[in-house]
Amino acid sequence: MNSTREAQTQENRQGGEVSVVLSGCAKDDAATVFDVLRAAFVTDRASVDVPQDVTGKRPTAWVATVDVTEERVVSGPVRLGAPVTLDVQGGYWAVERLRQSLAGAFAVRVVGTVSGDQEEEVRLRLASK
Repeated sequence: MNSTREAQTQENRQGGEVSVVLSGCAKDDAATVFDVLRAAFVTDRASVDVPQDVTGKRPTAWVATVDVTEERVVSGPVRLGAPVTLDVQGGYWAVERLRQSLAGAFAVRVVGTVSGDQEEEVRLRLASK
Protein backbone atom coordinates (compact mmCIF):
# COMPACT_ATOMS: atom_id res chain seq x y z
CA MET A 1 0.00 0.00 0.00
CA ASN A 2 1.42 3.37 -1.03
CA SER A 3 1.43 6.33 1.28
CA THR A 4 -0.16 9.53 0.04
CA ARG A 5 3.26 11.10 -0.54
CA GLU A 6 4.49 8.11 -2.59
CA ALA A 7 1.29 8.19 -4.65
CA GLN A 8 1.74 11.93 -5.35
CA THR A 9 5.38 11.42 -6.35
CA GLN A 10 4.41 8.61 -8.74
CA GLU A 11 1.61 10.72 -10.19
CA ASN A 12 3.98 13.67 -10.69
CA ARG A 13 6.60 11.54 -12.46
CA GLN A 14 4.05 10.36 -14.98
CA GLY A 15 3.79 13.99 -16.16
CA GLY A 16 7.52 14.32 -16.81
CA GLU A 17 7.46 16.23 -20.09
CA VAL A 18 8.45 19.88 -20.16
CA SER A 19 8.16 22.18 -23.16
CA VAL A 20 11.19 24.44 -23.54
CA VAL A 21 11.32 27.60 -25.67
CA LEU A 22 14.46 29.71 -26.12
CA SER A 23 14.29 33.10 -27.79
CA GLY A 24 16.22 36.33 -28.02
CA CYS A 25 19.65 34.72 -27.84
CA ALA A 26 22.51 33.82 -30.14
CA LYS A 27 22.23 30.49 -31.93
CA ASP A 28 25.48 29.30 -30.29
CA ASP A 29 24.05 29.94 -26.82
CA ALA A 30 20.82 28.16 -27.79
CA ALA A 31 22.89 25.19 -28.99
CA THR A 32 24.77 25.17 -25.66
CA VAL A 33 21.53 25.08 -23.66
CA PHE A 34 20.13 22.27 -25.83
CA ASP A 35 23.40 20.33 -25.42
CA VAL A 36 23.07 20.56 -21.63
CA LEU A 37 19.42 19.50 -21.77
CA ARG A 38 20.28 16.56 -24.02
CA ALA A 39 23.09 15.50 -21.66
CA ALA A 40 20.77 15.64 -18.62
CA PHE A 41 17.53 14.22 -20.06
CA VAL A 42 15.85 12.56 -23.01
CA THR A 43 14.75 15.23 -25.49
CA ASP A 44 13.09 15.30 -28.89
CA ARG A 45 15.85 17.54 -30.25
CA ALA A 46 18.60 15.52 -31.94
CA SER A 47 22.23 16.61 -31.63
CA VAL A 48 22.33 17.30 -35.39
CA ASP A 49 19.33 19.63 -35.07
CA VAL A 50 21.36 22.74 -34.29
CA PRO A 51 19.74 26.18 -34.02
CA GLN A 52 20.01 28.26 -37.18
CA ASP A 53 19.70 31.99 -37.76
CA VAL A 54 16.60 33.08 -39.64
CA THR A 55 16.89 35.89 -42.16
CA GLY A 56 14.70 38.91 -41.75
CA LYS A 57 13.49 40.83 -38.75
CA ARG A 58 11.15 38.21 -37.35
CA PRO A 59 11.84 36.94 -33.83
CA THR A 60 13.45 33.51 -33.62
CA ALA A 61 12.40 30.84 -31.13
CA TRP A 62 13.87 27.37 -30.70
CA VAL A 63 11.70 24.65 -29.14
CA ALA A 64 12.26 21.24 -27.54
CA THR A 65 10.29 18.80 -25.43
CA VAL A 66 12.26 17.31 -22.54
CA ASP A 67 11.35 14.17 -20.57
CA VAL A 68 12.71 14.69 -17.05
CA THR A 69 11.66 11.32 -15.59
CA GLU A 70 15.17 9.88 -15.96
CA GLU A 71 17.85 12.37 -15.01
CA ARG A 72 21.53 12.01 -15.87
CA VAL A 73 24.35 13.94 -14.25
CA VAL A 74 25.38 17.28 -15.78
CA SER A 75 29.17 17.49 -15.70
CA GLY A 76 29.50 21.03 -14.34
CA PRO A 77 29.42 24.72 -15.26
CA VAL A 78 29.01 25.63 -18.93
CA ARG A 79 29.84 29.03 -20.46
CA LEU A 80 27.33 31.15 -22.34
CA GLY A 81 28.22 34.14 -24.51
CA ALA A 82 25.34 36.11 -22.95
CA PRO A 83 22.41 35.36 -20.63
CA VAL A 84 19.62 33.27 -22.16
CA THR A 85 15.88 33.50 -21.49
CA LEU A 86 14.12 30.17 -21.34
CA ASP A 87 10.36 29.59 -21.05
CA VAL A 88 9.44 26.18 -19.65
CA GLN A 89 6.00 24.67 -19.21
CA GLY A 90 4.95 21.43 -17.56
CA GLY A 91 3.89 19.86 -14.30
CA TYR A 92 5.22 21.38 -11.09
CA TRP A 93 7.54 18.45 -10.31
CA ALA A 94 8.88 18.29 -13.87
CA VAL A 95 9.57 22.03 -14.15
CA GLU A 96 11.38 22.04 -10.80
CA ARG A 97 13.48 19.02 -11.77
CA LEU A 98 14.49 20.72 -15.02
CA ARG A 99 15.37 23.93 -13.16
CA GLN A 100 17.49 22.07 -10.61
CA SER A 101 19.35 20.20 -13.34
CA LEU A 102 20.09 23.40 -15.25
CA ALA A 103 21.48 24.87 -12.02
CA GLY A 104 24.30 22.34 -12.26
CA ALA A 105 25.51 23.99 -15.46
CA PHE A 106 24.31 27.60 -15.25
CA ALA A 107 23.40 30.34 -12.82
CA VAL A 108 19.59 30.06 -12.95
CA ARG A 109 17.20 32.81 -11.91
CA VAL A 110 13.40 32.57 -11.99
CA VAL A 111 12.10 35.80 -13.51
CA GLY A 112 8.42 34.96 -13.82
CA THR A 113 5.82 32.28 -13.18
CA VAL A 114 2.26 31.53 -14.17
CA SER A 115 0.63 28.81 -12.10
CA GLY A 116 -2.21 26.60 -13.18
CA ASP A 117 -4.10 23.73 -11.63
CA GLN A 118 -1.65 21.01 -12.62
CA GLU A 119 0.98 22.84 -14.66
CA GLU A 120 3.06 25.94 -14.48
CA GLU A 121 4.94 28.13 -16.89
CA VAL A 122 8.23 29.54 -15.68
CA ARG A 123 10.56 32.04 -17.31
CA LEU A 124 14.18 31.33 -16.42
CA ARG A 125 17.25 33.46 -16.99
CA LEU A 126 20.40 31.38 -17.54
CA ALA A 127 23.89 32.85 -17.22
CA SER A 128 27.41 31.49 -16.88
CA LYS A 129 28.40 30.58 -13.33
